[in-house]
Amino acid sequence: MKKPVVLIVVVMLLQACASSRQEVRPEDRYMVASWYGKKFHGRLTASGERYNMYAHTAAHKTLPFGTRLKVTNPENGRSVVVKINDRGPFIRGRDIDLSYGAAKKIGLIGRGTARVRVEYLGMEASPARRVKYVASSKGPFTIQVASFRDFGNADSLKSELSRAYRGVYIQEIAIKGRRYFRVMIGKFSDRGSAERAAARLAREGYNVLVTTYREVL
Repeated sequence: MKKPVVLIVVVMLLQACASSRQEVRPEDRYMVASWYGKKFHGRLTASGERYNMYAHTAAHKTLPFGTRLKVTNPENGRSVVVKINDRGPFIRGRDIDLSYGAAKKIGLIGRGTARVRVEYLGMEASPARRVKYVASSKGPFTIQVASFRDFGNADSLKSELSRAYRGVYIQEIAIKGRRYFRVMIGKFSDRGSAERAAARLAREGYNVLVTTYREVL
């Protein structure tokens, strides 16, 4: 009489394992895609890479940098493989922002937005970045995640990071007459805490810099 009970427990455990695997591996699904091009060509993306409008890349709000996706236009069956290296889109109703090159390959340039099928292909071999240090031996410390010429880009990344990190702020500086907006995280009293937070950000694909904290005016 005990065997059926054991079988039910095993089935429940298998279902739980399957459910946990699904949480780790994003499900293939349909998304609303848009694209961005010439205006952003050459600018730094949220991952620290330069945006190349002709490369096959994409922006997503939450997927880790280095995530590889196969994006298919169901209307013509054309597909492209993209790498997530930026954050966005930040317009309600849109799920993924394709580079100009990726959008052109699947025929989305004239549409502006379209419903596409997205398949998860895995991660790049080494999406993690190295942590850099420009700080004194004494604290407090802070972490620079990215630097932008455009305040809107900095503010968008700040909003995104604030979902997972506390103490995200923007520091405005001037270098050779040009304004830059740096996205920073935290005020850490000891170097160890700053290094642990920086290591987590680096694993997510950010080019982070641990530096000395300065009061925001």
